[in-house]
Amino acid sequence: MSQNCRILGDTFYSDMLVRFSHCDPAGIVFYPQYFIMFNGLVEDWFNQGLGLNYAHYITGHRLGFPIVKLECDFTAPSKIGEIITLGLKLQKLGRSSLEIAVDCRYRDEARLAARFVLVAMDLDRQRAQAVPDDLRALMLAFQKGEFDINNHQRRDS
Repeated sequence: MSQNCRILGDTFYSDMLVRFSHCDPAGIVFYPQYFIMFNGLVEDWFNQGLGLNYAHYITGHRLGFPIVKLECDFTAPSKIGEIITLGLKLQKLGRSSLEIAVDCRYRDEARLAARFVLVAMDLDRQRAQAVPDDLRALMLAFQKGEFDINNHQRRDS
């Protein structure tokens, strides 16, 4: 889904091509497609930003991260063929929840701003559970701008 990922400070950025499949007949992103992009962004953050295998957390650890709250402000449409940049910032890390802020831009133009809450969920019991300590440590390092995407390790502070 992503073309280029990077971390600058405490924000994970992913460039995404707006595809025909994202658009309505007018050639602009059909708004629910952004929510699918958000999920892809979180997967890219795990895989490429934090250096963890997102699929393994789902299948191996039986741990999911569903969205339980979502707010989104749309400021301008995105069009087929554009490469938009989604920026992910971890606003807050609770015992079992993550509050994420997403900024979407095309070049210097804001397209949308979203905030959503994910909950770490035991997939077998269908209940919230604490974010595992190893994952929490990586997320806190990322939040502090200490994570190096190039070698998936914390930078020495």
